[in-house]
Formats: sequence, C-alpha cells, structure tokens
Amino acid sequence: MAEPQAAAPGVIAGFDAGQTHTTCRLALASSGQLVGEGQGPGVCHLAAPQGPERFAAALLQSLENATSQGHGQPGAGNFTLLAAGIGASGIEAGSPLQIQGRAIAATALGLAPNRVAVTGDERTALRGAMGGGAGSGSGSGSGRGGIVVISGTGTIAVGRNGGGQEHRCSGWGWLLDGAGSAMDIGRDGLALSLQMADGRRPDGPLRPKLWQALGLEASELASTQALKALVVEPGFGAAGFARLAPVVAELAAAGDPDCQAIVERSAQALAAMAATIANQLHLQAPLVWPMGGALAHLAALGDAFAAALSQACPGAQIAVPQGDACSGALEMARDQLASR
Repeated sequence: MAEPQAAAPGVIAGFDAGQTHTTCRLALASSGQLVGEGQGPGVCHLAAPQGPERFAAALLQSLENATSQGHGQPGAGNFTLLAAGIGASGIEAGSPLQIQGRAIAATALGLAPNRVAVTGDERTALRGAMGGGAGSGSGSGSGRGGIVVISGTGTIAVGRNGGGQEHRCSGWGWLLDGAGSAMDIGRDGLALSLQMADGRRPDGPLRPKLWQALGLEASELASTQALKALVVEPGFGAAGFARLAPVVAELAAAGDPDCQAIVERSAQALAAMAATIANQLHLQAPLVWPMGGALAHLAALGDAFAAALSQACPGAQIAVPQGDACSGALEMARDQLASR
C-alpha cells in the first residue's frame, strides 16, 4: 500500500521587482523559515508598452525559480502559495497603478486580491530596513524614525516616523528627476566629455575612458556624431547612462577634479532628499539606510554621501538595515495572511 503523501507546505512570497531583475523569496507561513529564493526578469512602468505583461512574467518566473530551489522541507520545492507581498519599481502607493498591479499579481499568482499587497519597492525596502517594526515600536529604528535613500539606475527616498507617517522624495522618472542616480553621474560625465571634445574644457582621461566603454575611439573625428546617435537609440535610455557611472566614480576616487565635482553634486542631491524627509516628518536624529547599486558599489559616491549627509541633516546616522526589500515584502505578505 502506497504511503500517503505529505501535504504541500504553505508558504508566503516576498517579491522585489526592479528594472533590471526581480527577486522572489519564499518563507513557511507557519514559522517564517526561508525555504527558497529565485530570480526573474525586471519590470517596467505598468503604463509602458508591455508593462502588465512584463510585470506578470517577472513574478511568475522568479516564483518558479524560487520554488525549484526550495530546500529542507518534505517534498522540497512543492509548496502551496498562500499570500504575496510585492514591491515594484514605478508603483506609487495610493495610485491607480497600485490597484492595477494588485489585480495583475493576483491573477498571475492564482491568489485572491485580499491575499496580495503591491506597493513601490522603496516602501518594501524601508520596511525591511526597519525590521518590520517601523512606527510600531518593535524595530530598531521605530522610535527615532528612519529613512531609506536608494541610488541605482534611478533614485528615490522614503522615510517613516514613530507615528507611522511616511514621506517620499524623488523617484519621478529619469527624464525629470535623476539627481543622485547612476544615470545622472554617467550622463553628466558623458556631457563633460563632449565639452572636452569640442574644446570648451581641457581634455582629460575621462573622455577616452568613457568613449571606450561605449565602443568608440576618442581619437576618431566621427566618434562625436556616433555618440550623439548612440544615446537616442531606443535601447540606450537611463540604463545606458548608468553603465558609465563606475568610470566617473573611479576617476573621482583617483582625484580627477571634474569627476569629483560630478559625484559631489549627486551626493548633495541624495543628502537633500534625506534632509527634506527628516524635516517633513520632524525626525531629529533619523537612522539613514543607503541602498541601491550606486551607493553600494561606487565607493566615491558612498563616501561623498556620508559627508554631505552630516552637513545637510545633523544628527542623522548611517545604519545597516535589518533586512532588505524582499524581507519587507514578506512582512507585507504576512499582514495579508493575518487579515483574513
């Protein structure tokens, strides 16, 4: 006689859906034990062409990969999804897009809408950083308030005080509001290199290094026209500029004054976001959690931001987050499960 199969464990899922990739993390609903994590493609704005389709595909592929990597449980990889929390790039809290995103996610994941929470990835990052206790008295930052400052391809900042009030700055799209981002650093560096090319500024190491990164030779006269055409190609966009930021930051760290000025402007912009949030939420000595690829990997930007923050927001303390955006999304999923 065949042995009866054990019931598939019930899990909750936390998604961090960014422009470059999506991460799904799974935890047992009963204990919170992590049982899987997987990656999927990135998302774009829901209002963009193929936005809803890309959003659904990112969730499904990352969930499939997380499920296939499940471990340590009976029937490893065979789970029953009970609830999901999703932090996604471009979804503003309280907007029609949030409602649309929730409906798309519920359909894609096979869940009832009241088992799905969807918000901006900056909100899940904040909740993860505060350890799920933002404004509730249970997290390390809940009593004094906290601010997440994110600098990646784009930039955004959001904070919460002890009373649970939140305020956000920036994040209005790269064409309008890229100050402090890798996109901004790369674009400013490229603009400076063109001023060097036509004689407005003395030539320097920035131009050949940037142009080489784009497959162009600084010594060839045709490169300036090729560069002008390259940056307006449909596939270039914000990510194309952002890929140049490490070159600018590397030269800044080596002492190039022009590159140092570019990085300093971005650092000042990030510090101004944190200071504005602290003022709006009446935070006297907030914890500040720097996040995003630019702040994590560009040492020159991280150092300049720390110095600028101390001037713009006296008393602010840069801190290590208790968790990441996936952690915050899992907290949201637990809330949805508890609300039944």
